[in-house]
Amino acid sequence: MLCGYIFIKFRFFSFLRLQYAAIKNVTATQTIFMRHINEFLQHIALPVMPEVAHPLIRTLNDDQVALSDLKDLVAQDPTLTTQVLRLANSAGLGMQHQVSSLEHALALLGTDQVRALAISACMNVAFPVAAGFDRREFWKNCMSCAGYAHWMAEKLGHNTNGAWLCGMMLRLGELLIALHEPHTLAVIERQPHIPGQRWSREASVVGFTEAQVMAELAQRWTFPQTIVDGLRQADAPLAADALNPLSGVVHLASWLADMPFCAPEVIDLLPAPLLERLGLDPQWMRDSLPQPEEFFEMAHEADAS
Repeated sequence: MLCGYIFIKFRFFSFLRLQYAAIKNVTATQTIFMRHINEFLQHIALPVMPEVAHPLIRTLNDDQVALSDLKDLVAQDPTLTTQVLRLANSAGLGMQHQVSSLEHALALLGTDQVRALAISACMNVAFPVAAGFDRREFWKNCMSCAGYAHWMAEKLGHNTNGAWLCGMMLRLGELLIALHEPHTLAVIERQPHIPGQRWSREASVVGFTEAQVMAELAQRWTFPQTIVDGLRQADAPLAADALNPLSGVVHLASWLADMPFCAPEVIDLLPAPLLERLGLDPQWMRDSLPQPEEFFEMAHEADAS
C-alpha cells in the first residue's frame, strides 16, 4: 500500500513538472479579455452581502478604527457574532483559551483578525456554493489558501490579514462564474486538476479569471485598493510591470491549496522565479510547511454556519 502511494505521488509530481512548462506563460496574456469583466457583472445578480458587511469593509480603510466600534458593528447581527466566535475558536487560529465573547475575541485576536473573520463569515452567506461543487471541500480550499497566504506573508513581514483575506476570497470568483455560467464548470474543473491551471482554463472559457472578477467585485464593494490590486494580479503576478508581493503570496498559496499531497517536496514544484522575486527561502518553506488540516476546522465552522 505504501509503495503504491509513493508511486502515485511520484507520477503526479513528474506530470506536474511537465505540465507547468506548458502553462506557466499562459496567464501572461490574460489582460486581453474575450469580453470585458464589466459586461459579465452587468448581466448577473451580484451576491448580496449582509447589511453589516459594507460598514465592516469600510473600516478596512481606517487604521485607527476603535475596538468598541468594531464590536458594535459585528454585534448588530447576532448570527454573524455566532459565526465569528465559531471561527475564533477553531483550531486553525491556535487559540489556547475558549473565546467566549466579541470583547474576548478582540482582546485576544485584535481588530484586524476579528474583522477578517467577520468579513469571511459575510462572504460565506453571500456566496452559495453552485451545483457541482462539494461545499465542504470548496471551503477547505478557500481556508487553506487563506492560511498559506498568511503563513508566507508573516515570514516576509507583509500584511498578514490582508493576505489571509485575499486568499480566502480568491476562489470565490470561480464560484461566481459557475453560478452564472454553469456549463463552464466541467471545463474549468476537469481532471487531471493541475495546481495553477484553473486560471488558464477560466481565461480560455470566459475570457477572464476568478482573480480578475473578484478584484472587480472587491472594487465595487469598496475594499481597500491594496486588496483589489492583490486579487487582480494573483493569477499572473510576474506578468505585471512591477511585482505586487500580495499577489505573489496569494498565487503561491493557491498552488499549495490545490496540491493533492502536502509534503516538503511540493515546494520544489512551485514557480521558482516567483519564490526568488519574493525572497522566499525554499528550504525554510520545506522545513515549516503547515499541514492543510490546520486550516480545515475553520472551513468546517464556515460550512456549519
